[in-house]
Amino acid sequence: MPHLRSLGLWAALVAASGALAYGLSLGHFPAALLLGPMLAAIAFGVGGAGLAVPRSGFMAAQAMIGCLVAKAVTAEIVSTITEDGWLILAVVLVTVLAGSVVGWALTRLRILPGTTAAWGSSPGGAAAMVAMSEEYGADPRLVAFMQYVRVVAVVLSASVVARLLTDVSAPPAPAPDSAPPLAVAATLAVAAAGFGIAHLLRLPAAALIGPMLLGALLHALGLVSMALPMPLLDLAYATIGWYVGLRFRRETLRETVVALPGIVVATVAVIALCAVWAFGLTHILPIDFLTAYLATSPGGLDSVAIIAVGSKADVSFVLAVQTLRLFVVLLTGPLLAKWITRAAPARN
Repeated sequence: MPHLRSLGLWAALVAASGALAYGLSLGHFPAALLLGPMLAAIAFGVGGAGLAVPRSGFMAAQAMIGCLVAKAVTAEIVSTITEDGWLILAVVLVTVLAGSVVGWALTRLRILPGTTAAWGSSPGGAAAMVAMSEEYGADPRLVAFMQYVRVVAVVLSASVVARLLTDVSAPPAPAPDSAPPLAVAATLAVAAAGFGIAHLLRLPAAALIGPMLLGALLHALGLVSMALPMPLLDLAYATIGWYVGLRFRRETLRETVVALPGIVVATVAVIALCAVWAFGLTHILPIDFLTAYLATSPGGLDSVAIIAVGSKADVSFVLAVQTLRLFVVLLTGPLLAKWITRAAPARN
C-alpha cells in the first residue's frame, strides 16, 4: 500500500507540474519547466507528501545543465572574448562584484545566512546556482527562491528596455534545435566523461562543472557536435525543480515569507547596480545602452539571448559577456560564499 500511495503521489505531482509549467509558459515566464515543477513540489512538500528525488537523479540533472551551458559556447563567442577579453572580463567582474556586495549586505543585516545569500545573489545561471549551492552549505530552497525572483525581474526589465529602445515587441522564443541521435549520444558521453574526470580531480560540483568544462572545450573547438533533445532537457529542469521543491516544509515556507522583503530589495539593488554599470560602459566602449544593459543583466542567459536576437543589440557581445560571467560565477562562487560568510557577523 505505501508503494501504491507513493506512485499515486508522484503521478499527481507530475500532473500538477505539467499544468503549472504549461500555464507559466503561456505567460512567457522564463524556465517555466523548472518553475512549474518546483512550485508544485513546494505544495506537495509543505503538505507532507514525503516524496524525494534520489541524489543520483539530481546529479544526472546537474550534468545535463552543464552540457546545456557548454553547448552555448561557440567559436563566435570565443572570438569575441579573445578580441575584447580584458574589457569583457572587467564587465563580468563588476557585475559579479555587484551581486557579492548585495549578498554581503543581506548577511550583514542578518536577513539570510552567508552562504545562502551568496549563492542567491550570484548573477549567474539560476539552475546552475541552485544545483551547486547545497554542496557549499547553502539552503537550495531559499537560493532557488532568490534566483527565480531575480530571473523574472531581469527578463521583465530587459523586455521593457528592449521595447523602449527598439520600438518592437519582444521576439517569440525560437524553435528548439533538432537533436540528431549521434549528437545526443556524444553529449551523453561528454556528460559521463566530464563527471568522471572532475570526480577524479576532486573538482567542486563535479556533476555540473565536469561536463560544462569538457563540453565547452570540445564544442568550441568543433570536435563534438552537442545536442540535447527537449524531453531530456525538460526532465533535467523538472528534476531540479522537484529536488528543491520537495524539501520545503512549513517552517521553510515561513522563513521564505519573512525573508521576502529583503530578497525583493536585493533583486532591485542588483539590477539597479548593473544598469548603472551599463550606462557607464556606453562611455567606455563603442556600444549602445541596450547592448550594455543586456550584457550586464544579472541572470537569465537564455531569455536575455532571445531578447537580444530580436533587437538591435550586439548579440555576440551580449552572449560573450553572459557566458563568461556564468563560468566566472560557477568557478568563483565557493570563494565568494566563504568570503561573505566570514566578512559578516555571526547570527546570535
